[in-house]
Amino acid sequence: MSAGLSAGGVADWAGGILLLAGALLSLVAGIGLVRFPDTLDRMHAATKPQVLGVLLLLAGLALRLRTPSDLGMLALVALFQLSTAPVAAQMIGRAAYRSGRVDRTLLDVDELAGR
Repeated sequence: MSAGLSAGGVADWAGGILLLAGALLSLVAGIGLVRFPDTLDRMHAATKPQVLGVLLLLAGLALRLRTPSDLGMLALVALFQLSTAPVAAQMIGRAAYRSGRVDRTLLDVDELAGR
């Protein structure tokens, strides 16, 4: 028996750590959605940590799976996640602002006030 791990074993361990970190970050994002008081705070919790959590999960899966077809599919999922989450957050924030669900006294800069 060899004393060290093979390259595949190291990749499996690193993938497991990334999967655990991504799952924990996604859990924190879900808790933030429930616990935060207003729309803009919830929007932040729904996009930033959740997207990073999903990317960590995808990186962990990539290290565990390691086949070209799986890596291509994971790359497409990552690209889709990175392209849709910021747009969705922007639309939710703008809709909340226009419907009066944002406390404007909490805003440092109100760029939409003149419109």
